[in-house]
Amino acid sequence: MPNQGQIRPVVRDDIPAIKMVVDATLFPADLLDGMIAPYFQADSCTDIWLTQDDGGKAVAVAFCEAERMTQGTWNLLAIGVLPAHQGQGIGTRLIKHLERMLFQRDGRILIVETSGLPEYAQTREFYRRLGYVEEARIREFYASGEDKIVYWKSLKPDR
Repeated sequence: MPNQGQIRPVVRDDIPAIKMVVDATLFPADLLDGMIAPYFQADSCTDIWLTQDDGGKAVAVAFCEAERMTQGTWNLLAIGVLPAHQGQGIGTRLIKHLERMLFQRDGRILIVETSGLPEYAQTREFYRRLGYVEEARIREFYASGEDKIVYWKSLKPDR
């Protein structure tokens, strides 16, 4: 049976392990410092950084923030699981945990975006399996020939 681990807020000591996660799955690790700095610097920061802990080590990360000028709309900006831990349901558990947290904070909807390139087909299917609906496609957004696809989900438990 796969390790269920513990989903918890990210702490500073997680940064080296989270850099490994993002470098292996999302983006160059050197971008993480600028993204996560506000989370540690301001008590008023509403950003949410979660990790899946496996024996004291972060093996996954999820990051979302409230959308400016909206009421209850959140944007999942990053979610990644170390390749050796993929396929064990960690990403699903992270998103479901996040959805419950956001709903308890009066969140209404969660959006997430990804690339329209063929190599992201599995990512798009992952979101669809979790009940996310393709809401928008912006052609050529990331680069020539690379669309941005935006998925949407209501956070109401009955949907």
